[in-house]
Amino acid sequence: MTARMTNEAPPVTVDRRDGPHGEVALRRRGDGPDAAYEIIANGCFLMDTGDGRSERLLVNAAMDALLPGTAEPSVLIGGLGVGFSLAEAAARPGWARITVVEREQAVVDWHRQGHLAPFSRGALDDPRVEIVLADLVGHIRTTRETFDALCLDIDNGPDWTVTDDNSGLYGPTGLAALHTRLTPGGVLAVWSAQPSAPFEERLRERFTDVVTLEVPVDRGVPDVVHIARRKA
Repeated sequence: MTARMTNEAPPVTVDRRDGPHGEVALRRRGDGPDAAYEIIANGCFLMDTGDGRSERLLVNAAMDALLPGTAEPSVLIGGLGVGFSLAEAAARPGWARITVVEREQAVVDWHRQGHLAPFSRGALDDPRVEIVLADLVGHIRTTRETFDALCLDIDNGPDWTVTDDNSGLYGPTGLAALHTRLTPGGVLAVWSAQPSAPFEERLRERFTDVVTLEVPVDRGVPDVVHIARRKA
C-alpha cells in the first residue's frame, strides 16, 4: 500500500463488486499509459499504483534477511493488492515457492483479466506462484504450511486496520500464529503506512533482529517495513 496519490483529477470507478467482506472497487485516475489505479474497500482507501517502492522493499528486505544457505526459500505474500510485491518476488529467481493469499476474487480477476495486469507483470502465471483465495487471518490460523518468509500487506498498518478482525493479527496471539508459520530462522516482514513503536515492542517480545525500514513519501510520515526473525 502507498500514500494516496496527489493527482487531483476526479477518479473514475471502473469496477465495483460486492464480496464476502463488503464492497471492493477499482478506480482509475487519468487515461492512457499514464493512468493510475487505486483499490477501495468499503469506502476505505487501500492502495494505489502511484509508487511501489515500499511494496517491493517488503519482499526484497525479507529475501535479503534470509539466513545464508537457506535452500529453496518459500515466501507467503499476504495480500495481492496492485501486484507490486508479487511482481518483485517473481522477478527474483531465488524464491522457489511463492504463495499469495488474497481474500477478494475481484482483485485476482483485475490481475488476470483486467486493468491491474500490467502491474503484476504476468507473475500469476509463474509456475512457482500459487494464489490462495482466503482471508489471511483465518488462513494463518488453519494452515499447517511453513514458510521461510511471510510478507504481509493487508492493512494500512498495525495501528490502522482495514477490517476489525485483522487487528488481532498484530497482537500477541496473532504474532504467535505467524511465528508458527515460519521455519526456524524465518523472516516476518510487515508493511505499514506509518511507524509503530508499540508494534516494534510486541515483535521484540517474540522475535529477534527486529528492524524498521523507512521509505519517504511525498507528503506525511514515511511508509515503513517492519522486519523480524524467528529464532533459528
